[in-house]
Amino acid sequence: MDEEDGSQNRGVVPNHRARYDEQMNAIRAVFNTSTKRTNAGTAAVEARAEVVDALVTAAWDEVAAADESLRSGVALVAVGGYGRRELFPFSDVDLMFLLDVKVQERAVKEPIRRLNQLLWDAGLRVSAMTRTRAECERFSAENVEFTLALLDARLVAGEATLGSKLMDRSVPKLVGRERRKIVTRLLDVTRTRHAKYGGTLFHLEPNIKECPGGLRDAHVCGWLARLAEAAPSAVTPEFAEAREFLLLVRTFLHFRHGRDDNTLDWQVQDEAAAALLDAQASGRQEPGADAAYWMRLYFRHARAVVRRVSQALEDALPAKAARRMPLLAALRGTVVESPYEGFEIRSNRIVFEEKGLADGAQNPEVMLAIFGAMARTGARLSRQVELRVEHALPLLSASLEDGPGLWRHLESILTGPFAGHALRAMHALGVLELLIPEFHGIDALVIRDAYHRYTVDEHTFVVVDTLHGLRVKAGKGGASADGRGDLRAAQFAGVLRELPHPALLFLAALLHDTGKGHAMPGHAVESARMAASVLARLELDEYETGLVLDLIRNHLEMSAALRRDVFDSETIRAFAARVQTPEALRMLTLFTYADICAVHPDALTPWKAENLWNLYIATANFLDRNVDEERVASAAESQFREIVQNIAARHSRRLSAELLGEIAVFLKGFPRRYLQTRTPEEISTHVEMAARLGGRGNGAAAIELLFHFEVVGSELTLVTRDRPLLFASIAGALAAWGMNIVTADGFSNADGVVVDSFRFTDTFRTLEMNDSERTRFVENIRGVMSGAASAELLLAARRRGRRRVPKVRVETRIDFDGGASSQSTLVQVVAQDTPGLLHALSLTLARQNCNIEVALIDTEGEMAIDVFYVKQGGLKLEAGQEGALKRALVEAIDENAR
Repeated sequence: MDEEDGSQNRGVVPNHRARYDEQMNAIRAVFNTSTKRTNAGTAAVEARAEVVDALVTAAWDEVAAADESLRSGVALVAVGGYGRRELFPFSDVDLMFLLDVKVQERAVKEPIRRLNQLLWDAGLRVSAMTRTRAECERFSAENVEFTLALLDARLVAGEATLGSKLMDRSVPKLVGRERRKIVTRLLDVTRTRHAKYGGTLFHLEPNIKECPGGLRDAHVCGWLARLAEAAPSAVTPEFAEAREFLLLVRTFLHFRHGRDDNTLDWQVQDEAAAALLDAQASGRQEPGADAAYWMRLYFRHARAVVRRVSQALEDALPAKAARRMPLLAALRGTVVESPYEGFEIRSNRIVFEEKGLADGAQNPEVMLAIFGAMARTGARLSRQVELRVEHALPLLSASLEDGPGLWRHLESILTGPFAGHALRAMHALGVLELLIPEFHGIDALVIRDAYHRYTVDEHTFVVVDTLHGLRVKAGKGGASADGRGDLRAAQFAGVLRELPHPALLFLAALLHDTGKGHAMPGHAVESARMAASVLARLELDEYETGLVLDLIRNHLEMSAALRRDVFDSETIRAFAARVQTPEALRMLTLFTYADICAVHPDALTPWKAENLWNLYIATANFLDRNVDEERVASAAESQFREIVQNIAARHSRRLSAELLGEIAVFLKGFPRRYLQTRTPEEISTHVEMAARLGGRGNGAAAIELLFHFEVVGSELTLVTRDRPLLFASIAGALAAWGMNIVTADGFSNADGVVVDSFRFTDTFRTLEMNDSERTRFVENIRGVMSGAASAELLLAARRRGRRRVPKVRVETRIDFDGGASSQSTLVQVVAQDTPGLLHALSLTLARQNCNIEVALIDTEGEMAIDVFYVKQGGLKLEAGQEGALKRALVEAIDENAR
């Protein structure tokens, strides 16, 4: 700003800034004290828009008074959120300087600059642009946001006639000519935004503006209403309440953060619940409401917005275009129009027949058949059917009958390929709770453990979706396996294909978490109790009831068994005792696969899927065995000889007695688990690596490393001679690089050769994004192993930059089990997940003279669950040794967390 400008504005800007700050403080004070009002959010954003109107008008008058170029042919127009008077406390102020055709932009460039500077100095974040009316009448698919902003345009200052021409002529002209292109592009933009958030509204820390079900979706509904050729449907009270709730929460976030921050993080959720924002939005007060309860309100409101925007998008475009939207439950095939009694499918939407049953929605048979058709075809309900079903709920409640007829309809819904789609629609309309009242307790229920991605009800539907995804693979015979997890999925699909009662599996999946709606430990037992009531009403026979209840009661058992050594005979024996029959094993395996997948997209790692499959196979073999222990032992020796022959056959050297002897010497002393978990090719590679170590005289410096990188997960194998702190050092080096260790094991033979393997994921994608770092990574690991680098120093450097507040506090728990393994003592550590934790634990075990036979590493959100099979002096731990080790481990965990 030049000296003249400074003299003109000196004294003016401070007055504007002081006045603006005073008015914003007043708006904040009113907002903070409006705990009983249902429109506190609307009142706040409209009040700020009014304050900004006054400020912008005053600034315009001041600049126009000093420069006549702004006095004609120029209009100042509010667009976007400011245009619709939805101006949040720290949102940008979107302004458009509209120029008449006779006005040259260079003639007004300087006064516009001064006006913008004046507004910035007064405390506004101005986002300004300059356009002519002709430019406003042109549509660009690459900048649909500009056209959408014009839909909310209103005049703030300047030439009123010019502003009227824009809003009364130019914008209607543009919409009339380009309506279809605008709507199509709006759908594309919305689809892309939804995909960015995984196509789901269920996020632990949602962005309430951009996430599906957020304010942006509410805006989409408004824009589509303005673009509609016919009169849009009336806004429902449910949607209006949801929109007000979102306005309220975003206003709270802005005031709380002091900036345009729209993320509803964990700490804010606690504060929102404490401030009883739910009472402001819903008109009712819930004393002591916690964050989990308050987030249930958020998800219910977001669900209402998703329902509205889905309907609006579907109404705006033909079915072909609408099917591209993930949130519109797109069909995976062509739906042939088929007549049903009382309703029919037209353009993939279910409508009531013009002739036929006038009260179809009130007829339970028709209503249940509708949802069965949805599950079979993926068709959507028309708005007409939705409204009729909602209004008919009281009558349906009185006329529904329990028994085999109800189970027949429910079985048809559950086994349909689009069952999840139908169940979500039933849930949203209240029909699912009408059939199964026990489901109501988990409606939008939040599990605040930083591990679960979805609410409990949505998690249930995702389990059903995942199982049906396997059915698709089973129908194709598993031919779709293409690596990256699909191979395992195809194997599980084969198990599903052999299942004699698939409907019972889907029913158990629907009911397995209903007990979480009750505040008590052991939800599986409570879920089974509640399910027993449902099964009695459906009148399932004793055998079917037993299968469903046993699956629900034991649905966590297989996940727990995965935290044990699945190659240990005691693990298999104990697990087999719980499942008892091959059919129960198949159902539990399939359920566990789907349940883990439904926690969040990355929960089922390749190694966890492999362990799940190995546990299934081992238990199935155990249940099917028909020979005594002597024959098993004899077969084991035969298997050992066969393995040696296979390894020799794949060896690069010619098969000879010398080579066979070399392989036999290498394998001598390894536990049978090593042979069970390694392929002949892998063992052959280890034989070669061990040969390069030389004899014992070479000392501990001889190290062989094998690094296999994959984006989905990498593996590092170390072959060397045993030494103190070996396992701990490599665990520390991996942690220092930010690697997330998924599982690890270590074996030693009779000659003192150690084979340690670590499977890990690259949390920060360091190795994926930088090829050169892979070489440095291996060199760094080798340096730590040789003593040239210190794992402790590397970890210390990492800790200095990683101080963060955990989202959920995890209480440390250490358990010992001497009976879980025939050879070792099992030590299970549950603790807060922190960088270097495995290093600290393994270092402590080494200092306590414990040898780690197997390490199984798992992480659930903020909680680390590490299981070690250990020996001390070649034997299991005694009681006194367990006590000393527990004290040392607790101390190490506390020290690592500091």
